[in-house]
Amino acid sequence: MPIVTKLLHTRYRVDDLERTVKFYTEILGLTETRRHKSPRGSELVFLATPNSEEEIEICSYPSSGGVQVQEDLTHLAFQVDSLEEFEKHIQAHGVEYSDGPHMKDNGGGFAFIDAPEGYEIELIQKTPGDSGY
Repeated sequence: MPIVTKLLHTRYRVDDLERTVKFYTEILGLTETRRHKSPRGSELVFLATPNSEEEIEICSYPSSGGVQVQEDLTHLAFQVDSLEEFEKHIQAHGVEYSDGPHMKDNGGGFAFIDAPEGYEIELIQKTPGDSGY
């Protein structure tokens, strides 16, 4: 029997909660599922991705100090149908790829954008039979 049975959510702490929620909902198309204050006073917003059970928890807890994300510390990866079409979408919102796109011979590829606070977001275009990155 497994000790744990499912990954439920991943938390990212941020300084500007509303700016970050706007980024994830407008740029990435995630859906806000719930919002509340924790017993210790942090503001929490949960976001869902289509076709995935795991959520992202965005946390604002100003009394713990400002957020400083180290380069290449962590990232979230999302699948997209087309990196080219996604690039057009983000450019319409004033966002550019920070790295890539890097295309493979089989038509797959990946690119990165930076979320508020400096967290990296990887976008992956897979092809049938592609095992990922």
